[in-house]
Amino acid sequence: MSSAPAPFTADDYRTRMERAAATAADAGLAGVLVAPGPDLVWLTGYQPTAITERLTVLVLAAGQDPVLVVPTLEAPDAARAAGAPALTLRDWTDGKDPYAVAAPLLDVSGRFGVSDNAWAMHLLGFQQALPGTSYVSLTQALPMLRAVKDAAELERLTAAGAAADAAYEEIQKVPFAGRRETDVAGDLADLLRRFGHSQVDFTVVGSGPNGANPHHEAGDRVIERGDMVVLDFGGLLHGYGSDTSRTVHVGEPTAEEQRVHDVVREAQAAGCAAVRPGATCQDIDRVARDVITEFGYGEYFIHRTGHGIGVTTHEPPYMIEGEEQPLVPGMCFSVEPGIYLPGRFGVRIEDIVTVTEEGGRRLNATAREMAIVS
Repeated sequence: MSSAPAPFTADDYRTRMERAAATAADAGLAGVLVAPGPDLVWLTGYQPTAITERLTVLVLAAGQDPVLVVPTLEAPDAARAAGAPALTLRDWTDGKDPYAVAAPLLDVSGRFGVSDNAWAMHLLGFQQALPGTSYVSLTQALPMLRAVKDAAELERLTAAGAAADAAYEEIQKVPFAGRRETDVAGDLADLLRRFGHSQVDFTVVGSGPNGANPHHEAGDRVIERGDMVVLDFGGLLHGYGSDTSRTVHVGEPTAEEQRVHDVVREAQAAGCAAVRPGATCQDIDRVARDVITEFGYGEYFIHRTGHGIGVTTHEPPYMIEGEEQPLVPGMCFSVEPGIYLPGRFGVRIEDIVTVTEEGGRRLNATAREMAIVS
């Protein structure tokens, strides 16, 4: 289990909020409205114990102090957040109009970025209170807001990757044949927690034909000898994500199964090797996809090559054709090509990679060769 890193300080959160406001201004926005969720946690350290219909919103705009509008009954919790000293709290009580508190903080004719998970009823409330305003999602307007990690964030992501690796090393020791997918998935979840994860987001165990579904949820299928098994698992450790995939085989694989696995491993290695500052997100997808296509399996690679990771296990940027965002040092994302043969089996291999000044560094270090399990 990894030791806890030094906590983020109020100054860390102040810097993030200032950067978000400045980035929004550079993008032509009047400001940013942040609802409870990963953006609010990243910007302030505040995570309400329950997300309800009561309005909670952080208002950021260049040239004005950040303000967090919260229900009165939740104000004490908000005041204890690590980033609270870097902002002003304004509360509102039940029976009052929360938009009467929040609306005066906004430019009456401004265009604002809004966190993706904001409730529609709250956005409609702002539109009714300020009909001259307009809104755009943060993923569309500021997709790189959380994408470039600082040293402290990279430390947490590295620890999360190492913990997921430890879980993979241990899961190879458990019996697979004769047990249900849900049994192995439960083992994986227990291992992630044993190695420090506070939250398990997913434990995909796709055996045999179920492995041909990239997001198969572990079910009651009994794993058999001769099955290929896709393992994809991750969650949060110290508030930052892990996500790794390996494909194992119960007993010795057939020549075809080994060939497909080798192709995916070559594609994944090529994708990771292509990571460098100045390359684009779509370059990583193209490189990995070209390998799989060259070997005749292109139609069976049915998803993007990767996604960003940080305070959530899936976030921008995305490694997909059409995404021309250049890679810059500090960005972290998965490289996870796969081949999925319907009704038969699937293979996926995934590492988290961070962009360095010279190229890329994998945050997962377990063997990528096919492991034989019992």
